[in-house]
Amino acid sequence: MSSSSVTDPAAPPLADKGGIWGRKLSHYPANAPRALYLGIVILATIVPYYELYVAGSVATKIMANLGMSLTYLISASIVGNALGALASVGAGLADRWGRANLVVYGLALTGVFSYAISYAHDKTVYLILFSCMSLVEGMILVATPALVRDFSPQLGRASAMGFWTLGPVVGSLIVTEVSSHTLASHPDWQYQFRLCGIVGLAVFVIAFLGLRELAPRLRDQLMVSLHDRALVEAKARGVDTEAELRGHWRQMLRLDVVGPAFAISAFLMFYYIAVGLFVVFFATNFGYTEARANALANWYWGFQAIALVLAGALSDRLKVRKPFMVVGAVVSAVGVALFAATTTDPGTTYYHFVWIILLISIGSATAFAAWMAAYTETVEKHNPAATATGLAVWGATLRTFVVVILLGLIVAVPAAGTLVDHGPTVQAAAAGQDPALTASQNAVVKAVAADPTLVPRVQALAAKYQAELATAAKLTPATQAALTADPADPATQAQALSEISGEPVATVASVIKLGAQDRTQLATLAAVDPATAQALTAHPTDTAAQAEAVGDIMTTLHVTQAAAVADLTRLSQVPKAELAFLGTNAKPVQDASAQLTALGAVPAADLATLGTYGSGLKDPKVVAALTYLQKEAPVVRAATEKSPSQWQTWWWICFAGQILFLPFIWLMTGRWSPAKARQDARQHEAAVKRELAALNPST
Repeated sequence: MSSSSVTDPAAPPLADKGGIWGRKLSHYPANAPRALYLGIVILATIVPYYELYVAGSVATKIMANLGMSLTYLISASIVGNALGALASVGAGLADRWGRANLVVYGLALTGVFSYAISYAHDKTVYLILFSCMSLVEGMILVATPALVRDFSPQLGRASAMGFWTLGPVVGSLIVTEVSSHTLASHPDWQYQFRLCGIVGLAVFVIAFLGLRELAPRLRDQLMVSLHDRALVEAKARGVDTEAELRGHWRQMLRLDVVGPAFAISAFLMFYYIAVGLFVVFFATNFGYTEARANALANWYWGFQAIALVLAGALSDRLKVRKPFMVVGAVVSAVGVALFAATTTDPGTTYYHFVWIILLISIGSATAFAAWMAAYTETVEKHNPAATATGLAVWGATLRTFVVVILLGLIVAVPAAGTLVDHGPTVQAAAAGQDPALTASQNAVVKAVAADPTLVPRVQALAAKYQAELATAAKLTPATQAALTADPADPATQAQALSEISGEPVATVASVIKLGAQDRTQLATLAAVDPATAQALTAHPTDTAAQAEAVGDIMTTLHVTQAAAVADLTRLSQVPKAELAFLGTNAKPVQDASAQLTALGAVPAADLATLGTYGSGLKDPKVVAALTYLQKEAPVVRAATEKSPSQWQTWWWICFAGQILFLPFIWLMTGRWSPAKARQDARQHEAAVKRELAALNPST
């Protein structure tokens, strides 16, 4: 291996390909520039995660605006992670081609793609742009930890990797922090993507101007501490970079490399679901708004960022990784178990969740910072020159695992899809807040949603009072209001009878007047057969007709012959013009009067119910909304009942993933005992001094 190579005097000198194009450093940098490069790398890690995770903060808005289901949104993540896995494998070429330019120009692409997503007008365009961004991100996030490894000796590796791991954590924190404080003033989801796209392009400029990397002959050597710098540079000319990379994939496909990569992927199941679906989980199960759910996530990412740095520094100070991985994993697993247990308890408070999330956050940060250091050290044990290849194994494994867990989530928590796809629409309709309906239409839908018996009750009343409703339909709103205010007002009654009968108001008034004046005569006329009445009109002295008329009166009115004769006599005294007018116009007015009387007999409560909901229930838009509610509301209710237990099952699966992580710790390189680790460091330092003395006998 290169760590034991001997200087070849005939080897060509190190090529210094500096500047913004070559970016190669021919000497290991001093602490100040090294810190600068590491800082740029960390910025370059934060930004892609910010761009990748921003969709989770406005997931419900994206789905509503672009017409996508939760399954489609998750499928977009599946496609993105699958492409990211392929890109991670390709990023193994960073061992041959270098890392810096891959990061720099990758930042430019992800910034452009992120900004472009804000202009996606449908879900297909969103999928394409998100997939392109994920593809580039898969390469960047293999190259950046490789750069961190190059610039950080093993004895400072955990601190450096703790800072590198700030990438996903601070990226997530920025997402939730920005969204929780800007969604009120910028409720459109596009704003979040435009902002992170601008940030990404700004960091690209910084990386373009300032990022450098070690020349291959420097980075291909094992560096335990900064004291090794002189030895590494002295031996650099003797490193055959091509020879070091022969068989590098075969060297990395070992149990102690692949196994821990799989184990950390299982361990991070909770993290990846939290990143993408915390908002969905808390919105559908606990009714949190997007801003409140993101504010809760701030606790997760904020404390995780602090814990990553502190755990890395402490691990470096004690010079061990494995105890930190065990303790961190156990603490995190306890937190996940508590989280799973509280999922089915609707009384769990916001700050109860905060304490549980802090356990998960701090525990997982402690484990992961130490794991990243141990993993790169395990890779270096096989071949320092194949660091990017080893990280490509991890990146591809991780993203493949994310694809699997997202597919598993769709199967394990189907209620989430129902609640996201239909829950808000059902809730808005039931609350009378459907933006597609008017206020009166929403009022009808809301009332029916609150009282499902309203529809059959209205239908029954409509059938019972069909004739009365037909009468009411002939009345103008003004007349109806006047009748309600004073039903005995003669002018109002005349107007109502005119509207019902279709006769002019003047005609109705005359009929009412004459009808009141000649009421008895009109009753007599109505009792006589029309043919007989016509005969008497033509021949008033026709005795036969008179006899038939008296008989009709006696039979119909149930009076004696004398009374019938007297009634007929009084009828004959009415002027013929009045009788002709009443004969033509009385019946329509009398029928209208009977209809108005029947309408007045309908109970006011029944009329109010029919007036409020009768016409609305015939409105096509209202009918469509009620049909949708009738179909989807029971499904949403069932999903609401099932969702907590389904999510609880999923969180227990995440708990199992955290437990699965533990046995793989034993496969990785490194000591358990700080005392033995310090002894190893002293022995290594002594060996370095001896080797330097051998290389430079004059000193």
